This record gives sequence, structure tokens and C-alpha cells, in this order.
Amino acid sequence: MKRKDLIYLDYNSTTPVDPKVLETMLPYFYDNPGNAASRSHPFGWIAEEAVDNGRGQIADLIGVDPKEIIFTSGATEGDNLILKGIFEMYHRKGKHIITLETEHKAVIDTCQKIEKSGGEVTYLKVDKNGLVDLEELESSITDQTILVSIMWANNETGVIQPMKEIGEICDRKGVLFMSDATQAVGKIPVLPKEVGVHLLAFSAHKMYGPKGIGAVYVCSKNPRVKLTAQIDGGGHERGMRSGTLNVPGIVGFGNAASLLGSSMQIENERLKKLRDYLETELSTIEESFVNGKEADRLAHVCNISFRFVESEGLISTFNQNIAVSTGSACTSASLEPSHVLIGMGLSEDLAYSSIRFSLGRFTTTDEIERTIALVKKGVKKLRDMSPVWEMFKDGIDVS
Repeated sequence: MKRKDLIYLDYNSTTPVDPKVLETMLPYFYDNPGNAASRSHPFGWIAEEAVDNGRGQIADLIGVDPKEIIFTSGATEGDNLILKGIFEMYHRKGKHIITLETEHKAVIDTCQKIEKSGGEVTYLKVDKNGLVDLEELESSITDQTILVSIMWANNETGVIQPMKEIGEICDRKGVLFMSDATQAVGKIPVLPKEVGVHLLAFSAHKMYGPKGIGAVYVCSKNPRVKLTAQIDGGGHERGMRSGTLNVPGIVGFGNAASLLGSSMQIENERLKKLRDYLETELSTIEESFVNGKEADRLAHVCNISFRFVESEGLISTFNQNIAVSTGSACTSASLEPSHVLIGMGLSEDLAYSSIRFSLGRFTTTDEIERTIALVKKGVKKLRDMSPVWEMFKDGIDVS
């Protein structure tokens, strides 16, 4: 099967590396192979300069000082570094962390690990649109609370949290505020200093950069935040994350960030039109529901449930022509329904019938039209074979 015959609508899982990004990376694999920490010869100096340039480009995208950017292998490591690093650094002040039931597993699983180490974690519920209850958040903060961790935009639904309001609550209560912003950076303006976020984790491969490179933002003043390192050896990255820096990855990450900064608004407008067209057409399918539709969402994400149709079965009808997801890529091997959709109050049946379509830079109108036709055909095929659907159409209460 040729690449041109495939429709890629799984940009929330990972994005293709932009050819312009790849071009900037190539010289650092062979022509300029230096270690950025080797300061005794020109190869090291060239690598160090490339890292400094990439760090600056990434810092510019989110409006922070380059010294506040710490490189990691990706957002999962970033979430671990922040959560565990804050817990270990501030445990004498308190051991309480607040997060949401609908966070990415990189946050949820790390919080559960912290609980085993003596920490206390509150997992707040969300409303039907996936949004945090601000009053419940504020009332959950105690004198033992050291950190609030809330995802900027959800990876499964695209729902954007009220970050400024959350930041104001954290400021009033004197607690640190972190965000897994992996899906938001490069898609919408993410300016942590403007909304009161003190720590941020994100990754290059969600924004047309390479896999294996990510970053965390750590606020250096007002307040000055400190983290306990989780990887020791060499004292790289201001002592917060040791290890030889991925110079080609950082170069690509930086270039991806600079490309996004200039094109974000125009790209959002284009993708929103495509996404809205997709949703409008798929919503004509009987008993279909767009999840999180009433909330502010990322322009390129559509999560929709087709009642009485199991999502894995529906995907199989596409004959592998469309790349979509039934939830987070990090939990796609699990047989459990999406914890995000269950957290929003969906029944297990509806959660199992949901598909996430995530569009991106290389998505075309033709691909969306082909997708609409294949989904409609697939839903009809499965429902025509379903006795439950027949009972529902006959007016029988199948619940």
C-alpha cells in the first residue's frame, strides 16, 4: 500500500517530521558530530552553539527565558521529572498534590508512584465537557498542598482547561502550578508566565519535530522553582537532568518551534474548517455524539462516539486506509475504555464506541471527504449486522 493511499489522522499520537526540520538536523549527524559538553575543540563549540540556538527558539515560542528550558527525552520524562522532582524537593513543606482524573497516564501513573512513596494525591473529577470545577479545585487546596498539575489541552478530546483562572487560584493559595502542555504547545498560544504556570512539559514529536526530545520549563524567579534531579551523572541542564544532549534532536526541536511561531494562527483557521466539516458530516449519522463539543477545544481534534458500534470494529472496516485512534496512543494496547471519556460521564458502551480524529499540517480536504465516506459506510455496515441496533430501532429499551 502506497503512502499516498493512506489517510493520516492521528496527529495527536505523533506528527510527521517537517521536511524543513529534517533538513536542519542532518548536518549534526555527521558533518558536525560534536558533544555540546565538549568545550575543548571546535566540534564541541559548534554543538554547544546549536543547542543554545535551539533552546532560544523553544523559549521564544512559549515566552520564557532560555535558561528556564531543560531538555528531556520527551513529555513523559518531563512529567516524571516535574512531579517527582517537586515532591522530593518540597516534601518538608507538604506532601499533597492535586490533579485531574482525566490527565495523561504519564501524570496519573507518576502520581500513583508518588502515593506509594508517602505522598497524598487528590484526583479531581471533571464535568461532562471535561473541564475542572474551579470551586472544587480551590476548596481541595490545603496547607499541605505543594503542587497542582492540570493538562493544558486534553490529548483525547482537545478540551482546553481555563488555565488563567487555575493560575489565579494557585497564586492566591501559594502553591506551584504545573501543566502537561504536550498537545497545546504549537497549536495554541502557550505562555506560562502570563497565566501563572510555573512548570511545563512538552515534546518535539507532537509539533513536527523528531521523536526522543522534549523539554520542561522551570520558572527561575517569582517564584524560583527547584527540582530534585531524577537522572544523575554529569550535572547537565543546570543539574536537573544529566546526560549527553541530543544535538540533532534539539536543532530539529528548535526549528519546529520557530516554524510554528509564524504559522500557528493561519494553520488553526484552516484545520478548524476541516475539523468542523468532518464533525458536521459525521454528526448526520444517527446516534453520534461529539465529546467535549461545548467546551473550548483545540481546532484540529474531534472525538466522536457512534452508539452501538464498537470502535475497533469500525476501524477494521477502513481496511487500514485511515490512521485514527480509539484514545491515547500510550494506552492503545489496553482493553479498558478511555479513562478520559469515563471521567466525563460517558457510559462504557459509548466510551468503547469513540474514535479520535486528529488533523494536522499535511491533512487535505480530499482526505477528509474520503474519511467521511469510509466512516459512514463502516457504521452502516456494522449496524446492519447488529441485533442490538435492530432492537433499538424497534423502540426496545436496550439498556
